[in-house]
Amino acid sequence: MKTFTRILTFIFILVFFAAPVRAEVINLDLNAIYGPTSFHTQGAFEFAKLVEKYSEGTVKITVHPGGSLGFKGPELLKVVKDGQVPMSDILMGVVAGSEHVFGISSLPRLVKSFDEAKKLYNECKPLYQKAAKKWNQKFLYAAPWPPSGLVTKNPINSVVDLKGLKTRTYDKNGAKFLRELGASPLSLPWGEVYSSLRTGMIDSVLTSAESTKNGKFWEVLSYFKDINYAFPLNMVTINMDYYKALSKDQRNALEKAAAEIEEKQWKASEERTVKALEIISKHGIKVSKPDAALNKAMDEAAKKIIDEFLEKAKSSEKKVLSKFVK
Repeated sequence: MKTFTRILTFIFILVFFAAPVRAEVINLDLNAIYGPTSFHTQGAFEFAKLVEKYSEGTVKITVHPGGSLGFKGPELLKVVKDGQVPMSDILMGVVAGSEHVFGISSLPRLVKSFDEAKKLYNECKPLYQKAAKKWNQKFLYAAPWPPSGLVTKNPINSVVDLKGLKTRTYDKNGAKFLRELGASPLSLPWGEVYSSLRTGMIDSVLTSAESTKNGKFWEVLSYFKDINYAFPLNMVTINMDYYKALSKDQRNALEKAAAEIEEKQWKASEERTVKALEIISKHGIKVSKPDAALNKAMDEAAKKIIDEFLEKAKSSEKKVLSKFVK
């Protein structure tokens, strides 16, 4: 009997130590600025699913849409740096005041197509990664908003029509650009834009056709001028201390998911642009492109902002931009 018991004990020990040790489950919160139907928030949800899949369930990311964690704007780099939230999506242009290089993707009329925007991103990516590391963060992925246009109550056919226009912009570059053209830009949280249009506090928005669709702006605005202003980037980063706490396999899973979702989001952004323009047109918004005179005026205004950006740029930033500044 004793011999039998010893054999059972020996078998139990062998089975116990032979069994694979399952990695500890790590739970991470991801702060998402925009609502659950937003293009970038949906990308964050899919990213979370991929991470869980590739980490075999050992890394679970909870996405908090609509800035529900209380963090929404210029403070986001510091918020993630300090670990107040482990991860966040961040509109790069909004934090350019903290890190100059993050203002590149929202420079006005620097690139004119998704192909050009992707080339610019690939050139800048090492700079973005370095800047994120400086802020105690691991840069995971970035994808562009569909190109920004000007959504207005009245038609914009010339520079004269821009004079005094009360326009909501999403960063300093947009504000400077419109101010150069005679408009009166305002900075507002996205959640206040619709009500501000209703009350007349603003009468226009610098945003994409996608956001025009999501905001149902056809209820308060009538025109979309497809000015191809910029292809601003949204990035997702993780606090470096949280990142380093993951096992090697978990980090690999995180990066694999990031690479996959980045590729999908770039493709989806282009597809959504076409579809969104169709949808807002069906709802009565008149879509048009600027004529040669307006294009020239906008390029002149854009050049001033780009030149000003270059004055403060590091040599690494200037090297990249020299390939795109005409």
